[in-house]
Amino acid sequence: MNNGNLTPIAVLGAGSWGTALALNLARRGQSVRLWSQNEAHIADMSTTRRNLRYLADHVFPESLTLTTELSEAIQDDCDILIAIPSAGFRDMLLKLKPLLKKPARILWVTKGIDTNTGQLLDDVAKEILGESHGLAVLSGPSFASEVAAGLPTAVVIASENASFANDLMQRFNSPIFRTYLSTDMTGVEVGGAVKNVLAVATGIADGMKLGANARSALITRGLAEMVRLGLALGGQNETFMGLSGLGDLILTCTDNQSRNKRFGLALGSGKSTEEAEREIGQVIEGKRNAELVVKLANKMHVEMPISTTVWEILQGKVTLQDAMQQLLTRAPKAE
Repeated sequence: MNNGNLTPIAVLGAGSWGTALALNLARRGQSVRLWSQNEAHIADMSTTRRNLRYLADHVFPESLTLTTELSEAIQDDCDILIAIPSAGFRDMLLKLKPLLKKPARILWVTKGIDTNTGQLLDDVAKEILGESHGLAVLSGPSFASEVAAGLPTAVVIASENASFANDLMQRFNSPIFRTYLSTDMTGVEVGGAVKNVLAVATGIADGMKLGANARSALITRGLAEMVRLGLALGGQNETFMGLSGLGDLILTCTDNQSRNKRFGLALGSGKSTEEAEREIGQVIEGKRNAELVVKLANKMHVEMPISTTVWEILQGKVTLQDAMQQLLTRAPKAE
């Protein structure tokens, strides 16, 4: 199916995920503008027609253009896709706001919680931009390298705007990139934030060679934490049993393509936080969001022992051995 008749789309963020989605859309004949504020990176990609930093094997289609000018990226009636780390999400919206001359439609694949306020990202978007814009979030079990390679993937698009959601399904859906619709933005966002923290926990356990049984227990009980927090915030139970909940949790906690799991693996094998971050060389959302998830849980009076333990490890308040013993010797109770 050729989607060349769709309006252009601006992809803000030229990391691995933003580039993979830009490639995916451009290959389908859509006009894609990939933006980064890093002039050297854009210049390099313009010359090589590849993103040599993250996805070096994949050549950019002709319909994918590059720019460092935000106003140029979002000109005309284009849709906007934000693909940057959660720590920069608020600032990105603040930069966009004066450039939006009329209601725009904004999708994000950012996973996390606002650093300044502890809000979910849709609340940040509504606070900054108001209620007149179409807002949506895309999430689910998806590694950028596999999407760029054209391997089968299934994701969820959540939006309260039915028209925008349906247009996004038309834009993204294909035999190799299946999209499912939801109205539960809260549930989808909670799943995306919490699963990264839990992936750090399973990585630590694997790095300590605690075995498959321990990993399975952490994933299962971690899912229970995710559900408790999500329901307390107004999410829907079925969301957490779907692609953006359980699906993304399994992927992130069991495959070493996950930078959050690799970060935990490094910690579990005895490396410092600094060494682990340097080794991975990319943003580790689970590290950034551990504190925010725990603060949100405390605010909502939700018990999240695994997430809390990860945050205590990152603060140096507890050793890895004591932390795992605490988790594995908790008082028995009904599941």
